[in-house]
Amino acid sequence: MTTEPRIYVADLAAYNSGYFHGVWIDATLDASDIQDQINAMLAQSPVGDAEEYAIHDYEGFDGYSLGEYAGIDAAHEVACFIEEFPAFGGALLDQFSSVEEARKAAEEDYCGSYESLADYVQELTEETTEIPEVLRYYIDYEAMARDMELNGDVFIIEEGYKTVHIFWNR
Repeated sequence: MTTEPRIYVADLAAYNSGYFHGVWIDATLDASDIQDQINAMLAQSPVGDAEEYAIHDYEGFDGYSLGEYAGIDAAHEVACFIEEFPAFGGALLDQFSSVEEARKAAEEDYCGSYESLADYVQELTEETTEIPEVLRYYIDYEAMARDMELNGDVFIIEEGYKTVHIFWNR
């Protein structure tokens, strides 16, 4: 298993004739390079005049479900986004209906990576508010974080144990 986004492109003429013939391709390559590799695979088909192909498998898309009818351009765009934001790219794409919306969230609404949302709320509060020392121990950052999430002010993407990525929900 690889972490690099790859697609398995199958020769449909061969597939329909009972042969498994296809090739794994790096989905971050230029679309023209991907198409060249597909054309080379089709030229080597065990069935004459092979022209049609389909993406039958993929890996390295960080949990993102590449649709059954995704084209080469769509697979390439998603793969490049995941490669650009490897910590949360696939999960962020699941939050939005397009790569453009996910990119906007990644570039404009990303607050960073923290152990918890409460850690972020504490940092944000202490950087923007003068808190008297006598009150410092009475502030419940866990409750503030829960309220921010429940109110829809922010959303988080969990990466692993004690690692969350925080985004403003605009």
